[in-house]
Amino acid sequence: RSLAGSGSLPLSARPATVGSSWEGSAVRRKPALVGSVVVTPQVMAEEELPGVLILDIGGTHGVLENLASLLKKHFHLVTMKEFLENKKEMSKKIQSVFVFECRPTIDRELLESLPNLKVIGNSGVGVDHLDLKMISNFGIKVTNTPHAVADSTADLGMALMLASARRLVEGCQIAVSPDTKYFAVDWLGVEVTRATLGIIGMGSIGYKVAERARAFSMRILYHNRHQRRKEEEEAVGAHYCEKIEDLLQQSDFVMLVVNLTPETHRLIGKKELGLMKPTATLINISRGGVIDQDALVEALQNKVIRAAALDVTYPEPLPRDHPLLKLSNIIITPHIGTATVQAIHMMAEEAIANMLAVLNGKPIPSEVFPR
Repeated sequence: RSLAGSGSLPLSARPATVGSSWEGSAVRRKPALVGSVVVTPQVMAEEELPGVLILDIGGTHGVLENLASLLKKHFHLVTMKEFLENKKEMSKKIQSVFVFECRPTIDRELLESLPNLKVIGNSGVGVDHLDLKMISNFGIKVTNTPHAVADSTADLGMALMLASARRLVEGCQIAVSPDTKYFAVDWLGVEVTRATLGIIGMGSIGYKVAERARAFSMRILYHNRHQRRKEEEEAVGAHYCEKIEDLLQQSDFVMLVVNLTPETHRLIGKKELGLMKPTATLINISRGGVIDQDALVEALQNKVIRAAALDVTYPEPLPRDHPLLKLSNIIITPHIGTATVQAIHMMAEEAIANMLAVLNGKPIPSEVFPR
């Protein structure tokens, strides 16, 4: 019988917990906290664990091996190759999909082939690679990991701002170049301390950026769908700009920290870049599609703005002949906002907690709904 709507899983089908000791084919485990979900003690054979579909283990795009080990404590792992080789049998076992680095691709054909699928656990906060409305029509829940990504992504936003302001990449190249005979005294950057930072998107990541920026005595402006509570603003010294134009005109650094939605697609184009100070820097730690890249190329080439620092582009990676790659006033990193040992582990834990909550009929810590 399908477990949909059963409230909680029977003992033989509940996910196992952290801290296992193997005795024959059974798994004996102690209670543990995974994310915000307490998983109860149980004894379970490995083959009775609920199935989770992943693209692969290791390789170019597969789940990292240490994360696969973490998943195995709670799920029976099924790779896409195993699923495709034995669809009839595997389709009955798979109750969840773990999406890592936007893979596996979730399309209608896959959903139609998984009759017992209850949840898609996305590792990461952005879900623009998922068709939420289509997935919802199948009665499948989608979760993400907003708490695990906030610190590491905010750290990278600050790193990009500092690196661009002080021309760190250029400086490193000068220092190690065999052609360098002296360091020019007029080779200068700009200061971050006491500068004005405009944050577009004041969610959990944007707020973490503001907390860090306050330590640099920065004047902090922000634009958001909704104004933060007064006490939250006061805690970081942030000032709300109802109009994005006001923020763009005043900021020395503009940082994009929004989700990619139809409303934010190409949020920053030629008009918005023209409103920025010629001495300003644009930083993007959200999604590449938030910026009109053609307009950005033109703005950087014509010195409409001073510089840009991007952790995201479209596509990723950019074609090797893309004009952005030829400019000296831009820094591009390979979408590494959450690429830390700690963040990747916490994202997996949060995704696991979300998936277990769905399978056990518990409140879901981080569910994502179609807009």
